[in-house]
Formats: sequence, C-alpha cells, structure tokens
Amino acid sequence: MTETELTIRPLQASDEAEWRRLWKLYLEYYETELPEVIYQSSFARMLSSQPNEFLGLLALRGSQPIGLAHYLFHRSGWQVENVCYLQDLYVDKSERGKSVGRALIEAVYQKADEAGCPEVYWMTQHFNEAGRRLYDRVATLSPFIIYER
Repeated sequence: MTETELTIRPLQASDEAEWRRLWKLYLEYYETELPEVIYQSSFARMLSSQPNEFLGLLALRGSQPIGLAHYLFHRSGWQVENVCYLQDLYVDKSERGKSVGRALIEAVYQKADEAGCPEVYWMTQHFNEAGRRLYDRVATLSPFIIYER
C-alpha cells in the first residue's frame, strides 16, 4: 500500500475548522491557551491578502490536513530586502518523521524566495528536541538569545 501524496498549499477560508484543530494541538504542546478573539483575528489576518500580514500554509495527506505553518514578511534594519519569520510550525503526531515538517519549511523557503526575501528565521524552545533535530538539518542555529518584556 502506498502512502497518499503530500500537498502543501495556502490556507483557504474553508480550512478554518481543521486549521483550528491543528493550531490548538500546536498550542497544547507549548501548554498555551488563547482566547477566541485570537483564533478569529489570526485566521482573518492570514486570509486578508494585506501586505506584511501573516500568511498560512496547510500540509495535507490526500484531503486530510495534517500540518500547518504561519509566516510573515517584514522589514529589517540590516538589509534592504524584507525577511521572513516562520512563527508557527506543527505536524500531527501520527505524521511526524515522514518529512512533513521539512516540506512545510521548504514551502516557506520557496515563498520567501518568490518574495525576494533572502532570510527566513524562527525560534523554538530548548526542549523541542524532535523539532530541533529537523531544524539542524534545514537551517543554521543562530547564536542569538531572545529576551521578552
């Protein structure tokens, strides 16, 4: 039996229920809950087609959504071109180890290339060992430490 083909595509209005399911699973991993207004505003923003607004991708196995990526193009004070921030990346547990995360990251890389963004960056928590094994294969670890207010 062959595995159903993997497709990566932009988020669509009809994806809201499955997008929510995946994003809630992602947030559970980080022990986070968000109010309803955040789900509504985030989804609307990703579909708004406004410049410099967040965008979303879905990974599908056949017709079943199994992963997501949220990303944003923004200005940098260090270069003329925009840069791309990959904010969220999630793959269903049953699909991990099957190159879905890599495919989502590569799709963001492609979107950045198409937009003329030479840099794509993201952050993760130190305990995300499985994610970090993938990230070490597709990117270079930065020496920067993040501070927050």
